[in-house]
Amino acid sequence: MGSAFAAIDFGTSNSGIALPEPAASGGRGVRLVPLEGQHPTMPTAVFYRADTPATQAEPERLYGRAAMAAYVDGIDGRLMRSMKSILGSNLLDQSTDVGGGRAVGYRDVIVGYLRHLKQLAEAELLAQGVEPRLSRVVLGRPVFFVDDDPVRDAQAQQALEAAARQVGFAEVLFQYEPIAAALDFEAGVQTEQLVLVADIGGGTSDFSLVRVGPDRLRAGRSRPDRRDDILANHGVHLAGTDFDRHVELAAILPLLGYRARRPPRRGEAADSAPEVPSSVYFDLASWHLINTVYAPQRVAELRRMKDWYADKRHHARLMTALDERLGHALAAAAEAAKIEVAQTGRAHIDLGLLERGLASDLLEAQAAAAIEADLENIVQAAAETARRAGVAPESVDALYFTGGSTGLAPLVDRIAAGFPSARQVRGDRFASVAQGLGLHARAVFG
Repeated sequence: MGSAFAAIDFGTSNSGIALPEPAASGGRGVRLVPLEGQHPTMPTAVFYRADTPATQAEPERLYGRAAMAAYVDGIDGRLMRSMKSILGSNLLDQSTDVGGGRAVGYRDVIVGYLRHLKQLAEAELLAQGVEPRLSRVVLGRPVFFVDDDPVRDAQAQQALEAAARQVGFAEVLFQYEPIAAALDFEAGVQTEQLVLVADIGGGTSDFSLVRVGPDRLRAGRSRPDRRDDILANHGVHLAGTDFDRHVELAAILPLLGYRARRPPRRGEAADSAPEVPSSVYFDLASWHLINTVYAPQRVAELRRMKDWYADKRHHARLMTALDERLGHALAAAAEAAKIEVAQTGRAHIDLGLLERGLASDLLEAQAAAAIEADLENIVQAAAETARRAGVAPESVDALYFTGGSTGLAPLVDRIAAGFPSARQVRGDRFASVAQGLGLHARAVFG
């Protein structure tokens, strides 16, 4: 047949893929592909095994939860997460060491992950008795891959399109992720409404002000781009992974010497001594930069800096993190602490992997202070979306929240406070974008 189509939400933290419903069930909607067991989404993660036999042309790869489990279990190899953040960056054309004397290009990492998603979707089609060759796809994209740089933003989309074509998609279309979420929301409304879609995921916070309603949904089948229904969209390159980084810098990395001071000189007060260099800590707290701190030359340089630390325990813990390659484990601990704080108001962070008995406590006020600047920028982006549309905040009927980071109550509350008349609607934090992209694919391809 060669005309099968799919929709892919290639997210910073999680990904999903939608297919049209089988003809036997009416064939008018879309369904999400079970990616791992019955999970409709999977972590955007790849693990390269360092123990792959040298006779094998490419290193063995694990994906999603299996990739995360391999890393946690201590299997020798390289974990890659947040690959989407590489798009539009200078890293895209570089290679990285994955262990076992092998290196892979960052572009190839993205291609490999998309190929895995496509293979899972084709296996699902085959199980349904449908010709499994997928040739057309709608890909989601944030409002901005790169803030305030249209050239690099366009390059990011071009790179993602090229990756999709490389895995076998002959026709590639894009739709904004928040617009996809609006389409998912629209399927359940009975009257025309003005909705502000807040799609706050792992890498970006995107907002769109959209007119939705049953009449527009029906008309959309013959007018699939829905361009006239989009009053404004706006976004910032801030979201969950940025929150994680700030939490790690606030609650974990000070125990490794972040913002620690050098030994005071003669006659100098201890609190006036300069801080130790901070670049290694920023890199340790950024998923896509963690492995850069393990470079032998950099580790050797940091080892020689022991005398720069007034508290030698800080330096010892830092070197333990580098020697045992614990950067991703620390980042995961920060992410878990952020989630726990959002749920219970405090988090206890066990850091025994660095030093026996070492731990840190994170309180809600501390977490809020750590991410305050990012929260305010995201809230302002929501308000700016309404301003660009020329719509008073009081005229917005609904706020539709989707994306993993909308589980953070202070963020949702701050956004909602700016739109006092709007009711709050929660979509599936991880799957609503994929579902909406599938609806769009159904409209343009089906």
